[in-house]
Amino acid sequence: MAGKDYYKILGLTRSASSGEIKKAYRKLALKYHPDHNKGDAAAEAKFKDISEAYAVLSNPEKKKQYDMFGAEGFQNRYSQEDIFRGFDLGSIFKEFGFGGAGRGHNIFNQMFGGMDNHGYSGFQGAPQGYKGQNLVYELPMSLEELCQNTSKTITYQIDGRQERISVKVPAGMSGGQKLRLHGKGQPGPNGGPAGDLYIQIKELNHPLFKRDNSNLYLKKKLRFSEAVLGSAIEVKTIDGKVLNLKVPPGTQDGAKFRLKAYGMPKYGGAGRGDAYVEIRIDVPKDLTDTQKHLISNLQDAGL
Repeated sequence: MAGKDYYKILGLTRSASSGEIKKAYRKLALKYHPDHNKGDAAAEAKFKDISEAYAVLSNPEKKKQYDMFGAEGFQNRYSQEDIFRGFDLGSIFKEFGFGGAGRGHNIFNQMFGGMDNHGYSGFQGAPQGYKGQNLVYELPMSLEELCQNTSKTITYQIDGRQERISVKVPAGMSGGQKLRLHGKGQPGPNGGPAGDLYIQIKELNHPLFKRDNSNLYLKKKLRFSEAVLGSAIEVKTIDGKVLNLKVPPGTQDGAKFRLKAYGMPKYGGAGRGDAYVEIRIDVPKDLTDTQKHLISNLQDAGL
């Protein structure tokens, strides 16, 4: 199911500034605030959506994650509790002239299932058990591993004990992206739910390929004669295939050749990126007497 488009909910474009986001929320919150729409379930649902959108887009880190992963990807990683953690609705209400913090707190509890802005689950903010601390595990992976669906077994510590779990990493993930394992973090105090474990991908440097999103780049050296007369070179792909690339006569230093759909799988989407081969002309530093004589002849001939 597609995730919520927070920009659309607030009537904004993705280029909206923080000031524009705040202004749009204030305008809509005033229109759909429960105090102005008593008994109107549709207005209440709208108010809930715009508050959720503002909680994400007004927070620089959450906004960054939302922009990176998209609506569906973000909501697969963030629960509603995660979204509203640290979101002080009461202070925002007071700033916008909707009443004090207590009023905002009560509305929050009524509309969001008893969860206040600190993540507590008690009725009207009574802090009973609350969620445990989230953990982050950095998982080093090579481009070859990220090029396919991969299972990894990891070991980490919780409260002095060792936990061992298997993680499935979807093809196409990149460095810095995270997988969320619900309930695998620290236990919650006072009987609350456990936090989550985030598997953060650490993409290892590759000796041959450089990555840019789903595209891959590699360099191949050609001798001067091969560039001038044309040649055929072997190119190894990230998934182990060997392709025969024809380089036409007169190829210049820095020329790029595209290998369609031989890049990385597109994470969360269909298809693959491309691979690009950049040609570098290999100029020798040391020449034999015979080679020097031949080059001199070429120079005399205007080459």
